[in-house]
Amino acid sequence: MPRAAFRDPIYRRRRYTPELIELCVRWYLTYRLSYRDLSAMMAERAVAVSHTTIMRWVRRYVPEFERRWAQFAKPTHSSWRMDETAVSVRGQWNYLYRAVDRNGKSIHSLLCEDRSIRSAQTFFRQAVNVAGSGWPTRINLDGNVATHLGLRLLGGDDSRWRSITVRARKYLNNIIEQDHRAIKQRCASMLGLKSFRTAAITFSGIELAHRIRKRQFALAYERNGRALSLKELWTQALSGKSLSGSVGSAPPPLMHQISRPARVRGPAARQGVVRYPRRVSFGKSLYLLVTPQGGRLWQYRYRFQGREKLLSFGGYPDVPVENARARGHAARQLLELGIDPSERRKELRQMPGERPG
Repeated sequence: MPRAAFRDPIYRRRRYTPELIELCVRWYLTYRLSYRDLSAMMAERAVAVSHTTIMRWVRRYVPEFERRWAQFAKPTHSSWRMDETAVSVRGQWNYLYRAVDRNGKSIHSLLCEDRSIRSAQTFFRQAVNVAGSGWPTRINLDGNVATHLGLRLLGGDDSRWRSITVRARKYLNNIIEQDHRAIKQRCASMLGLKSFRTAAITFSGIELAHRIRKRQFALAYERNGRALSLKELWTQALSGKSLSGSVGSAPPPLMHQISRPARVRGPAARQGVVRYPRRVSFGKSLYLLVTPQGGRLWQYRYRFQGREKLLSFGGYPDVPVENARARGHAARQLLELGIDPSERRKELRQMPGERPG
C-alpha cells in the first residue's frame, strides 16, 4: 500500500492544497490585490475559493510564514530612523510605528491604537529583540513628545538605553517617510480594515513582503546566473532550507507585534495563542479585553450625547461573568433615564461611605 505524501502539519485538515494557500497569501501580501480580486483570479484557474476564505488564510498563516522567514534575517545597521504613520482601522485612526536603519532596511513595525508613551516603549522593547536588529547606537525621532519621553524613561529599566544618542533632525527621517509609501500604497486596494487584530496581522505580512523586496534575508537570490522567482524564494524560506543546503536556526522572535504568546483562560478560553489585544463580546456592548500578557478586563461601551464612552467593570475572575452582566444591565438602565453611568460612578465615589458597583 503506498504511503501518504508528506504534508506540512500547518496544512492538515485543509481542503485546498498547500501550494494554492501559499500562492494566495503570497500574492495578497506582495501585490495590490483585494481578496475579491484573488477570488476572481483563482476562478479563472478553475478553483472556486471565497474571498473570506483567503482572508482567513492570511490571518492564520502570516504569523507562521513570518516566523519561518525570520530564520534567515540579515543583521541591520545600528543607526535607526523611527517614525509613525496613521492608518484607518474600523473608521478610527490608529498608528503604525516603524523603524528602518540608515540604509533603508526595515527593522520593526508595530500597530498601536494611539501615540502614547506606553505605545512608544512597547515598540522599542520589541525592536531590540527582533532577529538581526540588536541594540541601536543612534535613533532619529520625529517631533512626537510622547516618543521622546518614552525612550528616555526606558533608561530606568535598562541602562543600555541611556547610552543611545537621540536626534530629532527632520532631514534624516526622509528615508523612512519615503519608506511609508510602500505600506500606504498597498492599503489603497483594500476596502477597509475592520478589526485591530486583522489589521495587525495584515500589516505584518505587508512588512514581510517589503523586506523580501529589499533582500533582507540570507537566501540564494540567483542560481546559474538566473534570478530566482518569488515562488522559489518562498519555497526556500518556508521549507527552512536555502538552495545552498544550509538549514535555518531556531526561529527568533517575530518582527511584528508581541512575540511572547499568552494563553487565555476562563470564559474567553479559545484554542490557539493570543498575540494581539482583542475583545471577546458577551452581548449588549459588554466585552472582555484580553491582552497578550494575560490580563482580562471587563469593558462596557456606550454612547452618551453623541460621544462614545468606555466603562470598566474590573478584571476577570475577580468580577465573575454574572456580576459583569448585572453591572452592564444597571448601566443600560441609567442610560434609559438619561444619566451617564461614568458620571454617576464619579458622584458615588465622591460621596463618603458609598462605593459604586
